[in-house]
Parts: sequence; C-alpha cells; structure tokens
Amino acid sequence: MRVEIGRFGVWRMVSTVEPELATQLESLGYGAIWLGGSPKGDLRDVGRLLDATQRLTVATGIVNMWRDHADEVGASYRRVVERHPVRFLLGVGVGHREATQEFERPMAKVIAYLDELDGAGVPRDHVVLAALGPRALSVAAQRTAGAHPYLTTPRHTEFARRVMGDGPLLAPEQKVIVDTDPEHARLAGRAIVNRYLSRVNYRNNLLREGWSEEDLVDGGSDRLVDALVLHGTVAEVAAGLVAHLEAGADHVAIHALGDDPLLTYRDLAQVLIR
Repeated sequence: MRVEIGRFGVWRMVSTVEPELATQLESLGYGAIWLGGSPKGDLRDVGRLLDATQRLTVATGIVNMWRDHADEVGASYRRVVERHPVRFLLGVGVGHREATQEFERPMAKVIAYLDELDGAGVPRDHVVLAALGPRALSVAAQRTAGAHPYLTTPRHTEFARRVMGDGPLLAPEQKVIVDTDPEHARLAGRAIVNRYLSRVNYRNNLLREGWSEEDLVDGGSDRLVDALVLHGTVAEVAAGLVAHLEAGADHVAIHALGDDPLLTYRDLAQVLIR
C-alpha cells in the first residue's frame, strides 16, 4: 500500500523538529514532514513524531546507507509500522562523497542496500531513494516508490520525470524564503547554497542541468541562487513551488529559510493547501 503524502510537505533538519512542530504542520494541512540531516537508522525520531500526530506522514530524507546497516534499519522499520502502518516513508541514500571515507562505487552500494532492505521485509512502495542523475533516478523508479531529489529546480524535476516515466513518486526538496528584498534574500540563500557547491554530486547535477562553471563560483550566481532558493512575496514563492508540480513532481518538500520558518509555512499553506 502506497504511503500518501499529499502535494506539499515540509523539509526540516531532524535536530530542529519537535513533536509540537509536527502537530502544527499537520494542522496546517501539510501531507508530510521530511527529516533531513541523516536521521538515525533506529528511527526513534520518526516514531516520536508519528506518536504525536494523527495523519501526518513522516519521511526520512535521508537515512545514510554507509552509516546504518540495512538489517538494522529494516528492524526499526518494522517496529515503526507496527504502530503506524501507512504513515512512514523510508528515504535512503548514499549521501556525499566528501563526508564518507568509505564512499566508492555508490550505485553498487545502492543496489546492494536495496537488496538487503528487500530481504529485511521492507516493502518497496514504502522506500524512496535520494537521486539526482539518470542512473539513480532509473533505479529509484524500478526498485522503490520513487525519488527524493535535493537542491534542484523545476528544470531538474522535468528531467527526472522523463527519466522515471509516469507512476513513480517524484518528491523534490525546494528551499524558499519569503522576502521581497532580492539582495537580502540572496544573502540568506547564498549562505546555504554555498555549502553544497563544492560537493561533487551537486556540482555535477547542476552542470548537467545546464548551469555553467561560472554559475557555481563565489557562492553561486544570482541566477542560480534565485532558482535554488525561491524568494519574493508569498504568492510568488507559491507559484515557484507549483512550478515543480507542473514540471512533473507529485509532491514538493518545502524547506523554509529565514527567521520564522513556521510563519512561512502558515502563509504558504493558506495559498497552496485548499
């Protein structure tokens, strides 16, 4: 049975998410909360948020394959779904080459790990894969419920849908900041984008998408930052999020920046969630 996540969800670092926030997001009508920052494979953080809510789906974005063994994650999965059968989506991935000493042959690791999850009894339609390039997207479409791309644009979403075909779940993350001062918004956006531009997987993906090497220097060009961190009025930001759906996404995980992310989620919910 496929896990339902609606059209819009919320992406937050796992260390910042308390049960109170989850209940507030549920009351706003969001379909899922994605826990970033490599949540632990024991899934204790997932369980406490599910226990605190009634309808909200909790998804990991993502459990790192190099850190948490598949058999241990499988046992944790079974414990979670025993209490909450259809409200958990297990996002997995290989993370960043720069952060993992053992990182080599990443696609071989992905295939082996998915095989192990199969053996541990985790249903494929309850798993999503962090995927950017065509090979990873194809594996996500063939072996899991779908893909959860990070640091992308609607142009990548359109590409991902072409690679994956109709049917598999496509749930990109999108950073936003409600701020009508472009320079101020870019300053905040560039601060976070710059963290990723030295990482091979993101650089390669952005170059494949059509950005130039010049776009990737000095924290990113204005054009790149504007695409990766939507900014403007609530209506303008909402339109940028809807653009992912129009490009082929099923769901968008909204990563709000700024001083009061919850206010941003409240304002966007009034426009996006009917």
